[in-house]
This record gives sequence, structure tokens and C-alpha cells, in this order.
Amino acid sequence: MSQNIRILVVDDDSGIGEMLKTLLEFYDFKVVVTEKPEETEELVVKQNIDLVMLDMLISGVNGTDVCARLRKNEETAEVPVLMMSALHDAGKKCREAGANDFIAKPFEMEELIKKIHGMLQQ
Repeated sequence: MSQNIRILVVDDDSGIGEMLKTLLEFYDFKVVVTEKPEETEELVVKQNIDLVMLDMLISGVNGTDVCARLRKNEETAEVPVLMMSALHDAGKKCREAGANDFIAKPFEMEELIKKIHGMLQQ
């Protein structure tokens, strides 16, 4: 199921972005990583992204604002968004911004893969 599924990871910590890329590629996902939240909408369209993993706090930008913009753009409105944060109470804010799901950092890889597969089946 994972083959040819394209995931965009938006996280300003390049170490986390590259780690997620390596781990997700192990599960046969195609992964694009960016540290620049302002590129999110453009990358979703140009790279034909199937799912966005979006950090809530990205170098001076609130990920919930990025998520809300994705939802307002008709080209990106239907793309599933999985938001992530180390803030334990962030899930509600992320869902209110339009995220399909939320995962708290640090997370187990099995939990992440289960969430991704669940979101892609919806």
C-alpha cells in the first residue's frame, strides 16, 4: 500500500526531517522534506503529495496557520494533514485548524505508520 504514496514532511529541525524521511522510506513511502513552511502549498501541488506531516511550531510560524491555509486552498484542501508537536495539549488546536490527526512527539514509529495508513484509507 505504501508504494508510490508521497509524504511531505514540514519540520524546521533538519535532523527530525531527515530521520523521518529515512524511516518512512523504509516503509516504502516516497518522502519530500522541507524546513520552509511557506513552501508547503506549492510543494503539495508540484510534488503531487498524498499526505502532509506538519510540525506545529516551525521557526516563527505556527503550523496551525499553515494547515488552515492548506484547507482554504482548493488545490490542497483534500490532502490529509497529520500534525505533530511536543506540546502535549496541542492536539485540539491542530484539529481545530483542520488537521485530520495529531501525533505527540516523541512517538513510536509503529504508531505513526498506523496513523498514516488510517488517514490514507479515509
